[in-house]
Amino acid sequence: MQPTLFSSNHLTVSQFTFRVRKLLEGDSELQDVWVEGEISNLSRPASGHIYFTLKDKNASLKCVMWKTDAMRARPNIQEGAAVEVHGKVAVYEPQGQYQLIVNIIQPKGEGALFQEFLRLKAMLEAEGLFDPERRRAIPALPKKIGIVTSATGAALRDVLNTIRRRQPMLQVVLAPSPVQGVEAPPALVKAIQSLNLQSPDLIILARGGGSIEDLWAFNDERVVRAVADSKAPIICGVGHETDFTLCDFAADLRAPTPTAAAELATQITLDDLRAQITYYASRLTDLTLSLLADQKAFIYSFASRLKYVSPERRIQSEYQHLDELSRRAFSALTHRIQLQSASVDGMSKRLQALNPEGILSRGYAIITRVEDGKVVSKVSQAHGEMKVRVSDGEFEAVVNRGLDKPL
Repeated sequence: MQPTLFSSNHLTVSQFTFRVRKLLEGDSELQDVWVEGEISNLSRPASGHIYFTLKDKNASLKCVMWKTDAMRARPNIQEGAAVEVHGKVAVYEPQGQYQLIVNIIQPKGEGALFQEFLRLKAMLEAEGLFDPERRRAIPALPKKIGIVTSATGAALRDVLNTIRRRQPMLQVVLAPSPVQGVEAPPALVKAIQSLNLQSPDLIILARGGGSIEDLWAFNDERVVRAVADSKAPIICGVGHETDFTLCDFAADLRAPTPTAAAELATQITLDDLRAQITYYASRLTDLTLSLLADQKAFIYSFASRLKYVSPERRIQSEYQHLDELSRRAFSALTHRIQLQSASVDGMSKRLQALNPEGILSRGYAIITRVEDGKVVSKVSQAHGEMKVRVSDGEFEAVVNRGLDKPL
């Protein structure tokens, strides 16, 4: 074969693979696609990613689910399981192979059920059955609880064990019903309605986990409406934590598991009641002692006031007032006597100073005329017989003549 004279358009492997990748990843339909098949070559390395091959009888498809999506995947996906996966096509250039990047993986058949789930949810939500305002408060201390679940399922044992442990005094009424299959929806509706006739404080709707097909009875429109129309508040504990049913949205409270539903129904446990009784007993004792102390203080104050206004107190007060007046009168009298005594002493001293006898003792004499007893104070008055009084007595004298003029 002769080589051509003109060079052809040669591509490197990388260029070729890039063009294939561009074609595949540029197809919008292949970027949002559901594929069903059987899992083989399942691998879960330490990285957290999931690698597997999806195959049917005629072909196989390499698939990878990255760690962030794998964490949300159902843990029960196993080798040989028939599944439906959602993802987008990509090309792994180092090996030149195309693969499906998976973000959702679910058992086969769930896709159609999930679409029906979304349709029913949108319809019932538009009617207002899921409005938060419709939800009622769960009583903190119920006396009677109704349970709707299978009489032979593990969910019933879990609920009863939890209630018995937390509130053994509760009255429990069971309305058994199948929880799976075509006969489950009408039986569940009948069980809810029969319990409401017995006026329970609340109802627990319970079932263990399972696939979407297993839990489909709790997505049935009749059951959802019965939950919404229940007179008693309903706690829905259906499935595991990642499972959601339409009854969860219609119920007054959703619980992740049946056990959690029983715990939410018994918010106050027997130990809590004992603690509250102890607390209130202590508070009652403290308040009683405080009240007694207050009343004792009031009585003491009232008694003091009565004693203050009693006749005996008045008499004692008057006695004291009389004693005070007596003391003040005695003090005033004593002071008056002292003043009078001082005044008498002063007058006595002044009189003593004016006493003629005192003058006589200093050599003076008092001369009186015998004839008329008048005191002689002038020379002209001295004539005849006179009495002369000196300090130690008196004697008579006769004036022979008078002096011409006084000395």
